[in-house]
Amino acid sequence: MKEDFLHYVWQYKKFDFSNLKTAQNENLTIINSGFYSQLAGPDFFNAQIQIDSQKWAGNVEIHLKSSDWYVHNHEKDANYDSVILHVVWQHDTPIFRKDNSEIAVLEIQQYVLDKELDNYNKLATSKSWIYCENEIASTDNFVFKNWLERLFFERLERKMFPINQLLLQTGNNWEAVLFAMLAKNFGLNTNGDIFLKIANSIPFAIIRKESFEAENLEALLLGRANLLNDSKQDLYYNEMQQRYNYIKVKHQLTDVFINEVQFFKHRPDNFPTIRLVQLAQLYHLQQNLFSQLITIRSAEECYKLFNVNVSVYWETHYQFDKISPKKRKALSKAFIDLLLINTIIPLQFAYQKSQGKEISEDIMTLLSKIAPEKNAILDKFALFDVKSSNAFEAQALLQLKNEYCNNKKCLQCAVGLNLLKQ
Repeated sequence: MKEDFLHYVWQYKKFDFSNLKTAQNENLTIINSGFYSQLAGPDFFNAQIQIDSQKWAGNVEIHLKSSDWYVHNHEKDANYDSVILHVVWQHDTPIFRKDNSEIAVLEIQQYVLDKELDNYNKLATSKSWIYCENEIASTDNFVFKNWLERLFFERLERKMFPINQLLLQTGNNWEAVLFAMLAKNFGLNTNGDIFLKIANSIPFAIIRKESFEAENLEALLLGRANLLNDSKQDLYYNEMQQRYNYIKVKHQLTDVFINEVQFFKHRPDNFPTIRLVQLAQLYHLQQNLFSQLITIRSAEECYKLFNVNVSVYWETHYQFDKISPKKRKALSKAFIDLLLINTIIPLQFAYQKSQGKEISEDIMTLLSKIAPEKNAILDKFALFDVKSSNAFEAQALLQLKNEYCNNKKCLQCAVGLNLLKQ
């Protein structure tokens, strides 16, 4: 058993509270169970109880055993001086405040209904993937839809963390933040952090100055990625090398340590060379990208903005010095959708929030018209008859799995609570 079950039992009064007795054999009446807090300090704030004829107002702390009070050093923490009731599953020792006054204890196991414990044990029994895999599809539809909406915005808030960090680093330069976030997502999972470091190593003012010549941007990005350090017979390679060395001196760019970009296990269209060149072409063609993206309200607008191809050399190459069949290597709609989900929408949300504007409905509408991404987590949910029909639902399900299922937070999840109530 975990403490979160006791939190659930106390919060929703899933026990017989008609004739309660404290461990000290005093009559206990619950007037108000308090406000559930998941922050530091007691578990429930501003509770009201009556012990015999004395009314108490304060906080409630919950543990599996009374002795956990001392295990967690609460007797040394002034935040717990206001605890008026200690709710435990098993009472194994008296508990005292710092002033040596004894705290009333409720041993709750004798008051919890057997069906509540049975439901919890069924939910908390390990399955092959997630605890509720056999029941999740039966969750009340209204509850599930509302939970998905909350999960989506939780995930969106989490995606704002790196944006806020970059804003601090760049002095609130939203254009520079967009460039860094786009670079990271152009690098995908394998090269994302390396691409972000490349972007952060180039002041955005330099990107803006060099964007009028696509070849200069290509040379700059490829050079910072340590892809122009060798000696080759390839004429284009040598031209890029010379351009990069000139730009480096011109802007007094210092060397930074950047890990080697990865080609291994990538399809050729995702090679770092191709993605960096596409990023260079995008900033060559779109001089004021941030101002355009921040007002986008449809995927079609985004597809037009990101309709970029590689330069002529890269139509017949994936790597320097290796000729391949000619191919127009434009950004696919699926890739642009990922940019929308992971960069553009989080940036829009963060920016409009900083301006005191609310665009939640617009974001949900936009993502509801985009196809869900394909990955192993969503495929697994589909096996248990929970299918995402759009990107909005897919993002919510990823948040559910990563933040709740993986961490066994069943009793902080609307699905788990709904199943327990059933």
